[in-house]
Amino acid sequence: MILAFGNHRLDIERRELRRGADIIDLEPKAFDLLAFLVLHRDRVVSKDDLLQGVWGGRIVSESALTTRINAVRRALGDDGVAQRLVRTLTRKGVRFIGEVTELPDQVAPTPDKPSIAVLPFENMSGDPEQEYFVDGMVEEIITALSRIRWLFVIARNSSFAYKGQTVDVKQVGRELSIRYVLEGSVRKAGGRVRITAQLIDALNGAHLWADRFDGSLEDVFELQDRVAISVAGVIEPTLQAAETARSANRSTNDLTAYDLYLRAYSIVLSAAPLIPEALRLLEQAIERDPHYGLALVWAAVCCQRLCMDGRSEDPEADRHKGADFARRALQAAGDDPVVLANAALALTWFGEDISAMMSLADRALALNPSFARGWYITGLIRLFAGEPDTAIEHAEVSLRLSPRARIGWAVGVIGAAHFFSRRFDQAVPMLRLAIQNNQTFPSSYRYLAGCYAHMGRMDEAREVIRRLRCITSLTIPRPSTTYMRNPEHRELFLSGLRLAAGEET
Repeated sequence: MILAFGNHRLDIERRELRRGADIIDLEPKAFDLLAFLVLHRDRVVSKDDLLQGVWGGRIVSESALTTRINAVRRALGDDGVAQRLVRTLTRKGVRFIGEVTELPDQVAPTPDKPSIAVLPFENMSGDPEQEYFVDGMVEEIITALSRIRWLFVIARNSSFAYKGQTVDVKQVGRELSIRYVLEGSVRKAGGRVRITAQLIDALNGAHLWADRFDGSLEDVFELQDRVAISVAGVIEPTLQAAETARSANRSTNDLTAYDLYLRAYSIVLSAAPLIPEALRLLEQAIERDPHYGLALVWAAVCCQRLCMDGRSEDPEADRHKGADFARRALQAAGDDPVVLANAALALTWFGEDISAMMSLADRALALNPSFARGWYITGLIRLFAGEPDTAIEHAEVSLRLSPRARIGWAVGVIGAAHFFSRRFDQAVPMLRLAIQNNQTFPSSYRYLAGCYAHMGRMDEAREVIRRLRCITSLTIPRPSTTYMRNPEHRELFLSGLRLAAGEET
């Protein structure tokens, strides 16, 4: 449904607010509040109505409610004095007073902010072992494009859901809500590589641009830059191509280190038991290039995961090593959103000041607002800081940016946030979905066991504990709960696990 008032358009389904052709930034709960007010414009909406309709009955402070209302007013160019669109009636509530016209969906304007999905390139080398190289090539192109503030780029995990499929670009456009699709192929033979790419308008299937890039592997980074620059030039002719070139800074010029990094990255988030192998490859890359920011930060994440999951053979040594990797990554590539966000996550876990780490992760999003994993990480850090409602909002943004991704990470944050808010009935389905999507990640099992225990569903709690012990020996991670900065959350978590594990603890 599209609702028009003045020069604004509110698209409920796409969750977009526009002023003319411009998309107006509005965080998720403020958008929900605006939509609720516009949909109920025929009456005064009370505070209780807002709490029920926007927050699902959860208790929200007066200041939080006022903050969201003010955010709505700013987005509309309104203010608390003029109140041209959103009017506050003392001791009664709030009402949307603008004249609204409902528009049919087909007249929705095409997004003015260009949006693109980069599909997996086809491996033309005839060697399945080269898949990681081809995927890494596409990852580099996505990263270069994602750093352009005016371009909305679908996350790698969502676009890679189409890997190995024959796709209809119009269908991809509809499913991902994007305007353009970039597809192509990579042929690697000996010391040479050829990249072919074509840009397609997903609305009508028209081919807008195609090109071929040949070069030696020694010039592989330059080839990636040339593809990104060419695509940018087609999408927005007024953009200076140098902006993309400046943003596409590389972390290393050592091709062997780069190859090791690509091998590690292809497995680091796939399954927890593979993390030691990923760390081994990353440490080899770091040995070749001690200032390789991406290798350093993913090594830090590997150390953090080993400690968190209960798979570390020496947790204290991995803790120190992981923190060192993260700090070195920040020194080497402190302007890279991937490095900033992942370093913030690792250092939060290892005990650094959490306010500073939140600022670090927020800076990553300022540099790249389309960074889906960045939104997941800021949600996770908010969860650790004791802000479950904000954690949910950030995780939901991550899901929006990466709608076809492996969703277990984000829904796990949402489930844990509901757990800490004692909304156990809402936490359970989220945590079960997270486990279904990632069966080797212990944290979701722990929260689910705690949920069942606090709900008195002891048989189910003990079954989750049994399944948890099949993947880790660290059922109740007492030393690791220091990452939870809220003592009440820590006790709720541990007491649930103690109840679930019973006499065995």
